[in-house]
Amino acid sequence: MSADFVVRPSSIDSTVVSVTTVGDMLRRAAHTWSHEALITPKVRWSFADFDHRVDEFARAYLAHGVQPRDKVGVLLAQEGDYYAAVFGAMRIGAIAVPINARFKSRELGHVLRSSDMRILLVTAAVRGSTDFVALIHEVLPEMDTAASATLSLSSTPELRHVVVFEGPAGKGETDGDAFLSAGATVDIDRVHAASERVSVRDIAIIMYTSGTTSSPKGAMLSHEALNRSATVVGGNRQLLTMDDRVWNPLPMFHVGGMNFLLCCLAYGATHVHVGDFTPAGALAQIDAEDITVSLGSFDMMWMEVLRRPECDPSKWKRMRMVMIAVGAPERMREMQNKVPQAKLVSAFGATECCGFFSYGDVNDSVDIRTQWTGRPLEGLEMKIADPDTGVPFPPHTVGEIQYRGYSLFSGYYKEPEVTAAAIDADGWFHSGDLGMIDENGQVKFVSRLKDMLKVGGENVASAEIEDFLQQHPDVLTAQVVSAPDARYMEVPCAYLILKPGSTATEAEIIDSCKGQISTFKIPRYVRFVTEFPMSGTKVKKVELRAIIAAELKSAGITEAPKITLS
Repeated sequence: MSADFVVRPSSIDSTVVSVTTVGDMLRRAAHTWSHEALITPKVRWSFADFDHRVDEFARAYLAHGVQPRDKVGVLLAQEGDYYAAVFGAMRIGAIAVPINARFKSRELGHVLRSSDMRILLVTAAVRGSTDFVALIHEVLPEMDTAASATLSLSSTPELRHVVVFEGPAGKGETDGDAFLSAGATVDIDRVHAASERVSVRDIAIIMYTSGTTSSPKGAMLSHEALNRSATVVGGNRQLLTMDDRVWNPLPMFHVGGMNFLLCCLAYGATHVHVGDFTPAGALAQIDAEDITVSLGSFDMMWMEVLRRPECDPSKWKRMRMVMIAVGAPERMREMQNKVPQAKLVSAFGATECCGFFSYGDVNDSVDIRTQWTGRPLEGLEMKIADPDTGVPFPPHTVGEIQYRGYSLFSGYYKEPEVTAAAIDADGWFHSGDLGMIDENGQVKFVSRLKDMLKVGGENVASAEIEDFLQQHPDVLTAQVVSAPDARYMEVPCAYLILKPGSTATEAEIIDSCKGQISTFKIPRYVRFVTEFPMSGTKVKKVELRAIIAAELKSAGITEAPKITLS
């Protein structure tokens, strides 16, 4: 480390830079390797199969008038066509907007309105408890009276088509098969020409992520950022080759899921995706597919697999690495002991840096791998700093994690003021995460600086939940804090001041959230108060967190009640 305690690239840890567009990454892979590229519960595609299906979606987009920088929303099942839909848009210079399948009407409406998307692809089949097509009509009621499948809606003026797959098209909808068939009229040379015009600095994808504001923000990620991040992660940390078979449980609307796929494309590894995650389905897939690298991702997900009664890790003969994002040290030890033949590593990052800025090394000791989240990726600069001044702190001092470099996002879509507040004049991104670093550059996450929660790996803004709760007719004021949880690490707890005369109950408040906001944002505990602890004009949330933590400990409660949607 340098004298000012900033981790910087050096000649020792630099990496060869070879940059292209995301669409070209796949094209090159298809010309290089002939084995399986993508395995899901429903498809087994070679690299050439994958590339061909992407071209089919690209031709359909062109047939429907999609231009460079147009936005294409994707709310499909986590199967082969999800990948093809996203890559097809990026291949011709359009911008893919993967939509979190856990979003409900409030969040989905915000994404549809704020992203200016031209086309939305949606699955008709019900997934879990969500009917996506019904949800779209709830958010866009004008569709019910649309004169044709080519839309012109006042609430989303850019939106022209809602394309429905896996079911018949209804009012205001375009049939998925007809959508793709229209692409047959487009010569493949038009796809090639459009692909050649895409610049590596163009935006490839917008991923909506929670921040301290009341609505998710669209982080814009360029082709270069995605490509270079995956090249470094896949080559330097995962050590991938064409012989690897990489298991991934993260959905493609999660930046980590996209990063893992691109890592495989860069090195010819086979990407094995679980589809809609269930512990039983995940275990069966791992047993069947000869996995070498397991991206267990969040310890909650991986432990659900390991604790299945039929789980026998001794069968995983070739598994050499398991990655967990910011796991609790005691659970990391447990997971390492359950799969002793594989090296367990931890990683840390955010949507704003294409997934990861630090990643563990299999050559480190087990103590380091289970207690720290690795070193910053080669080519990135990172420091632990005073959040106000940016002055770096010495090792083993807690401060804000700040970083800059090639994988940094290009800003939040249509939010220049929020972007300016997040990236300072010297290009440092202020992550809002508190952490520390040791003398060797190992990074450790400590907590959140911003008013945020991390529920089972999902970022959740307290302000977003508070804003929603305060629209309830009985709620005067809401404050949301984290409550400790053995399953999710933390869950939302709402402290409410009710309007005079209100008799609302905890169950009524929780029920009012169902179907409106994602289940991971719904408060698991609701407490009614007449006033909040204050420090001048600010609510002392640290005291509210301490109160709920003490209450749960006293009652012996370690896991919050599950949210059931009926």
